[in-house]
Amino acid sequence: MPGLTIGDTVPDLEVETTHGRIRLHDFIDNAWTIIFSHPGDFTPVCTTELAEMAFSAPEFEKRGVKLIGLSCDDVSSHKNWIKDIEAFKPGCKVRYPIMVDPERELIKQLNMVDPDEKDALGQQLPSRALHIVGPDKRVKLSYLYPASTGRNTDEVLRVVESLLTASKHKVATPVNWKPGEKVVISPGSAKWRLKNCFHRALKSLICLPRKSISASPPSTNPDFSNSVECFVQYNNFRAPWDLVLSALS
Repeated sequence: MPGLTIGDTVPDLEVETTHGRIRLHDFIDNAWTIIFSHPGDFTPVCTTELAEMAFSAPEFEKRGVKLIGLSCDDVSSHKNWIKDIEAFKPGCKVRYPIMVDPERELIKQLNMVDPDEKDALGQQLPSRALHIVGPDKRVKLSYLYPASTGRNTDEVLRVVESLLTASKHKVATPVNWKPGEKVVISPGSAKWRLKNCFHRALKSLICLPRKSISASPPSTNPDFSNSVECFVQYNNFRAPWDLVLSALS
């Protein structure tokens, strides 16, 4: 369905939450924010998800990331449900706000509608959707899961780390990447970026078909004496990235 997607600005909605009435842009402020929806209060998979997000909240907070949930149930229902969530996973406290959406307007504007799931009255329910929003209030990543499949909080943390790393260092992260592992340098990286952003030697160069490689010796600049200028130039190769991998300094 058409709607909010990667690159779009999150609408500045005024919403009712378990923490009172807020404006979404004011809540995001200049922080990375995760907006995640769940089909319904007191449902088993949703209970496990919100408990795990609450338990992992300190990890998100350490990275400067805010959390805010969304369901179509009302504030009273949310607050009663929180007691179940915290009882389900001892040690977790649901400190993030949960938005309410009885009219189904928010889930439409945030592109979180599940086309197949409906309540007893035939009203649409949210999917297990998740948007990671940057400080510029634009969507950087989106998940859309069916009601039958719970999300993986470890994966949410992993992609947050990837987005933060890419934003800070202007790199990309390869398949199955984990924090601290090698990253991918874009072919648009100029020599000054390689020298100034990667103070340690580039660790490895992946050999691919139809390529030519040129590499200079370590820089004579004492500030970057351990750096190596490495470039891969592809001939008739469509890959968008130079596969030069390096541990970040």
